[in-house]
Amino acid sequence: MQVKTLLAISGSLRQHSYNSAALQALQSVAPPHIQVTIYQQLGELPLFNPDLEQQSIPALDNLRQQLASADALVIASPEYAHGISGPMKNALDWLVSGEEFVNKPVVLINTSPRATHAQAALREVITTMSGNIIESACIAIPLLGSELDHRGIINHGELAATLTEALNQLYSALD
Repeated sequence: MQVKTLLAISGSLRQHSYNSAALQALQSVAPPHIQVTIYQQLGELPLFNPDLEQQSIPALDNLRQQLASADALVIASPEYAHGISGPMKNALDWLVSGEEFVNKPVVLINTSPRATHAQAALREVITTMSGNIIESACIAIPLLGSELDHRGIINHGELAATLTEALNQLYSALD
C-alpha cells in the first residue's frame, strides 16, 4: 500500500484539549500506510495581517511546508461563541493566499455534539478556500465531558473504531 501523509491541526491551544486528544489518538491508531503529523505551532502564528505575508514567519513557513507535502488535512477544532476558534480561523486566514490549500482533501473531526455552528462555519471557510471536504471521512465523536485523554480514546473500543474507519474512508478517497 502506498503511504499517505496527513497533516492534523487542533484548533485549540488548551493543554488538555479534547480536539488535540482526538488527533493524538488518530495518530496512534493510524495503520502503517497512513502517517499523521500534528502541527504544533498554532499558538505561534501572529494575528493575520496581509502586510506581513512577504516576511518569513517560522511557524507559518512550517505550516505551509507541511500542508504542501501532505496528501490531506485533518482539522479538529472547538466551537467558541457559535464560531470557529480564533486560533483555527487565524491559521486558515494565513493560508488563504497560498496554493497549498487549493483542492486539498480535508477531514473534519467534531468532538462535541453541541459544536454544530463551528462545523458549519469551518465547512463554509474550507469550501471558500477551495478545499475538498471528504464527507465520508468526517466524524463526530462525543468527548465533551468524558474526561478522556488520547489514551482513553484509544482504549475506548467504539471511539478508536470510529477514528480508524475515518482513516480508512480518507485513504480510500485519496486513491
